[in-house]
Amino acid sequence: MHIRNIELKNFRNYQDLSMDFDEHVNLIIGPNAQGKTNLIEGICLTSIGRSFRTHHDADMIRFGEEEAYVKVECSKEVIDTKVEVTINRRLKKSIRKDGNIIRRTSEILDNIIIVSFSPEDLRIVKDEPEKRRRFIDSELAQIKPSYYRILSDYKKTLLQRNTYLKEESVDKAILSVWDEQLIRLGSEMMRLRKEFIDKINVFSGDIHGRITGGKEELTIGYDPNVPYKEGKEEREALFREEMAKSLENDLRLRTTTRGPHKDDMQFFIGGVNVRNFGSQGQQRTCALSLKLAELDFIREETGEEAILLLDDVMSELDEERRAYLVMSLSENQMFITGTDIDEGILEMYEEPKVIRVENGHAYNIEW
Repeated sequence: MHIRNIELKNFRNYQDLSMDFDEHVNLIIGPNAQGKTNLIEGICLTSIGRSFRTHHDADMIRFGEEEAYVKVECSKEVIDTKVEVTINRRLKKSIRKDGNIIRRTSEILDNIIIVSFSPEDLRIVKDEPEKRRRFIDSELAQIKPSYYRILSDYKKTLLQRNTYLKEESVDKAILSVWDEQLIRLGSEMMRLRKEFIDKINVFSGDIHGRITGGKEELTIGYDPNVPYKEGKEEREALFREEMAKSLENDLRLRTTTRGPHKDDMQFFIGGVNVRNFGSQGQQRTCALSLKLAELDFIREETGEEAILLLDDVMSELDEERRAYLVMSLSENQMFITGTDIDEGILEMYEEPKVIRVENGHAYNIEW
């Protein structure tokens, strides 16, 4: 799949932009704070229905305006698609897919499939567990809308339980109602996460081996907060036991201390925990392998080549890893942002589209 064009009206610092894209490589260059990431954000908005930078939709509306509009047209293997997003300061947000109004965010997922890669992602291995859970959730939610619904319901139930735990008087019988919902939803979340990480482990292991010339062997494992079992009934029974054990602690701390909202994933090279004992170079290579493994997972699950957004990440990679990244993505449409042209990319791709961004204006340039 590839994005053919985008239209922005009063989106961030863009007043009115219409831009066609190359189906392979699009280099978006210009000084910092001119609108490069805003352009990437507009593309992401039509893929997942929300921004990757803010929880407040109104932040995306151009200063002094009441409404922002984004439209993306995308060519796919079977059926092309068009997504339009309108954000109004008073009426909030509306989404149309191929002219039809989208009522739930899950209806837009698995449509325009995007993988984003930023300098922050290079820290995913050494950062806190929340970052790795976000990686798992965002990937699974985009590919499996059913996971998005389960995750959304789990978060709502968790919020209700935690809110009730803060009451002066807590009825354990009432609490148990939320417990059973968390057990049912959380157990299925764990199954889907385990399945996902097992596949990512295989893909990333192969990629890591190629990057390092076979010198290192990467293994990624699921690290559940609650003991995991394959069988549904056994898994739920173990979850229920853990909830019972943690009840007094939950009441004391006034929060839910056990469940997949505390899950993690672990990275090992030659059996050594990379987060705790790996070098910065090893951690970055693990992160790169993980992000590239996303593309293999998407290809296997959907039959489509995902669109890759590389937001100012090239400058963070050494020449060898940068070359490997670009060489391995010949089948994917890429959007690469940076302050300057990467000469290595020009050597690998004969005719990349070069877009210069300055103060909310974007235009093609010859190179």
